[in-house]
Amino acid sequence: MTMSFTASPLLVSIALLIGLTAPPAARADSELERAYRIIAGRTFVDLTHSFGPDTPVWSGFGQAKMTPAADPQTREPYTIQKDGFRATSYEMVGQYGTHVDPPAHFAENGITMDEIPLKQMILRLVVLDATPYLAKDPDHAFSLADLRAWEKKHGRVPKGAFVALRTDMSKDWEANPERFKRSPFPAWALETIRFLYEQRGVTATGHEAMDTDTTDKMESETYILQHGHYQIEVMANLDKVPPTGALIVVTWPKVRKGLGFPARAFAILP
Repeated sequence: MTMSFTASPLLVSIALLIGLTAPPAARADSELERAYRIIAGRTFVDLTHSFGPDTPVWSGFGQAKMTPAADPQTREPYTIQKDGFRATSYEMVGQYGTHVDPPAHFAENGITMDEIPLKQMILRLVVLDATPYLAKDPDHAFSLADLRAWEKKHGRVPKGAFVALRTDMSKDWEANPERFKRSPFPAWALETIRFLYEQRGVTATGHEAMDTDTTDKMESETYILQHGHYQIEVMANLDKVPPTGALIVVTWPKVRKGLGFPARAFAILP
């Protein structure tokens, strides 16, 4: 004999009530589990370059040195065969490869990289595309008019976002490192940076070049850092990220009073 049952309105109400009265911790765990399942099923895009002793860096800093770590007593390098492990000793400036510039890099009283709030390390990601302007102007400074045209097409830049400027310079990082170091280069206009922070309330910005500005005046970088924001320089693969809808996660070592360091940034696509 087959029997069927139809849930009564009372039973439905009881079930809903049980769900609503579940312990807050259980509800939070459930929400985090759902968020994880969503994120785990998305495509991740690495926004970070690999770097080594020969990769591009500002001439004022010089190339990194990476040597086998050695026993300070014997000066013999550690090896897996002899010691069961190996390690590397690094000598380099903090602003090397894809890196974070904290406010203290340019501001006497600015916060250092260990003081940047954790909640600023996962943000909505907006990608502005400067490449359509580069055929006529290879050193284009992304202007306020460019931004308004972008917003007309894609919508208003959301408050609290991380805004990255795509110029495709990153494609020369490995293929033509000398060209990557070219100057001048495409980057930001100061008016655009001011508008993004003052009128759109963004949290941070980033770009593909080693500097924020198309000139050596450093006006945009000075504005960003002296107004308490951080930036990520030498970003990669912005051509693989949509204009809106993605998230960015960006991390760096927690160096006490650090003034900059290589960072690891990646996008989670919608």
